[in-house]
Amino acid sequence: MTDFRTPINSPRSGLRMAISEPIFTIGSCFADSIANRMASYKLNTSPNPSGILYNPVSIHGMLAMAAEGMKPAADHYTSGEVVHHYDFHSLHAASSQQHLAATLQDVLSSCNDKLAKAEWLIITYGTTWVYRHKGSGRVVANCHKQPASAFVKELLTADEITASFHKLIAALRAARPTLKVILTISPVRHLKDTLEGNSISKAVLRVACNNIVQSESNVYYFPAYEIMMDDLRDYRFYKADMIHPNELAEDYIWEKFSETWFDDDLLRFLDAWKSIKQALKHRPFHAGTKAHQQFLRATLQRVDAWKHFVNVDDEREQLLSQMKSPEHVGLQEDQGNHSLI
Repeated sequence: MTDFRTPINSPRSGLRMAISEPIFTIGSCFADSIANRMASYKLNTSPNPSGILYNPVSIHGMLAMAAEGMKPAADHYTSGEVVHHYDFHSLHAASSQQHLAATLQDVLSSCNDKLAKAEWLIITYGTTWVYRHKGSGRVVANCHKQPASAFVKELLTADEITASFHKLIAALRAARPTLKVILTISPVRHLKDTLEGNSISKAVLRVACNNIVQSESNVYYFPAYEIMMDDLRDYRFYKADMIHPNELAEDYIWEKFSETWFDDDLLRFLDAWKSIKQALKHRPFHAGTKAHQQFLRATLQRVDAWKHFVNVDDEREQLLSQMKSPEHVGLQEDQGNHSLI
């Protein structure tokens, strides 16, 4: 039979993640998506508290600030009624520079604590198009809707990205020699840079990732971008905006990632927990019936089977509360919510 697809089979890594190993994720919105999915499967993951970052220089800079205990640049605060910092996402804002500085220091301290414990670091790059602040001469992570005249738009080179990463990894490994890094490129297309500009940007990122992997030990690449562009390769795998991967695409990429990086025990747990998650979301027509109480007891047994592998206290409490007080559950229509992120 003719195969009308070009499936990408990422070979299974010789290094495998265990569910107990701390994972730190940073980068684009795709990094947040992966982190949220890992958390839903009880992996020991820490999404970057500084917020979404897109370009490699800003991502590396954030990690370096956290690892080396540096303070945010004093000349990168905006002015006005709401104050932001050019190196951080817009979710961090305050009414004064002093208040924002305190918040950002807490963010960096949190990053430092999590990086110090991490066994794995997952970086997702989004774009090589950057904006350089004319006043400071430095690349910003976010323009915060400041006047365009304050910035110069540039395209990072693969050499610049590679050099920036080498400097970063030296700082990270000084504190965490066993740290393992997985690089990915976001499959989200940056259409504001035009399709042509997006293609150039992704190509530069791919060259940079290849250079880094070839020159650094314990640094690896996962082809999330190639899976979306060449394996799935169809608009039915996009959300309505035709930019972001939809849930079906994220499911597929997640399966590929899991098969590549997770150890056998974790893979068995994922398979079992996927079904348990669906059972926990079940909303019965008649909560107090014997049939539903039997369903709750059976689900509790399935949850308890993993209590020595992961913390299942929340799930046990959810089930036990319904078993003890079914009258408080109410009569609700069965809602088949199957969202995994």
